[in-house]
Amino acid sequence: MPAFKTIALIGRYNSPSVATGLSTMGEHLRRKGRQVLVERETAANSGITGFPVADYDEIGAKADLAVVQGGDGSMLSAARHLAVHHVPLVGVNQGRLGFMTDIASGNMLEAIDQILEGRLATEERTMLAAEVRRGGTTELSTFALNDAVVNKGAVGRLIEFLVHIDGAFVYDLRADGIIVATPTGSTAYALSSDGPILQPNVPGFALVPICPHTLSNRPIMISDRSVIEITLKRSADARLHFDGQLQYDLREGDRVIVRRAEHTITFVHPPGYSYYAMLREKLHWSEVL
Repeated sequence: MPAFKTIALIGRYNSPSVATGLSTMGEHLRRKGRQVLVERETAANSGITGFPVADYDEIGAKADLAVVQGGDGSMLSAARHLAVHHVPLVGVNQGRLGFMTDIASGNMLEAIDQILEGRLATEERTMLAAEVRRGGTTELSTFALNDAVVNKGAVGRLIEFLVHIDGAFVYDLRADGIIVATPTGSTAYALSSDGPILQPNVPGFALVPICPHTLSNRPIMISDRSVIEITLKRSADARLHFDGQLQYDLREGDRVIVRRAEHTITFVHPPGYSYYAMLREKLHWSEVL
């Protein structure tokens, strides 16, 4: 059973509800005999005091668990920072949909107590490793939990790019862009672009064209052991986005290489968590109209 002796608190939103939630959670954990760390930017934005402040590297070295308060964006940011340190995450929803932050703020103390008592479920989520190669140099290398997206920038014209999978030519596509999504990211941008929903433990990625000029270009799913190469063929302006949070300007001839990351991120859930129940709730399935 995980000990969870040192717990980090993370929250990206600068809002009274997140600040209150962080302080409440911190005091509760301290009463339970846990060491509490507050992520440095979180402390600065929320104004929370009375707890040791730590950057992500310190959290990675010391924490057994990170409690993330906010929305899915907060979980995405924490995952990119902490996956390499193997620190598991638990999410308290202070945002909107909350596909990853599955604990409601109203019962967060009860849920965290269950987790501390060892009544929990864990699951590993696949992450992406992506890099941009320009000529013979690597210009960028980073991770993403949801997706890597090549799309048109501010000009508003279609871009043209080549897609290869494991060295094999797939297509030459004119479109607004393309999404490479993990199972976790299948319910994000990919879903709004008519991509499939993938159960989190499916060993695959979804390739989802964005507004392709040829309507026969449909989303496909490939093995997560594949290497995807996207070569920008023609564009006045194009960008690469990671998890909707980081971006990088691309040039014609740039190659975007996307593969499964070496590290995964572990999500911790209280007892009773169900992925399908979450989908029913968030996507309003089975509602009586």
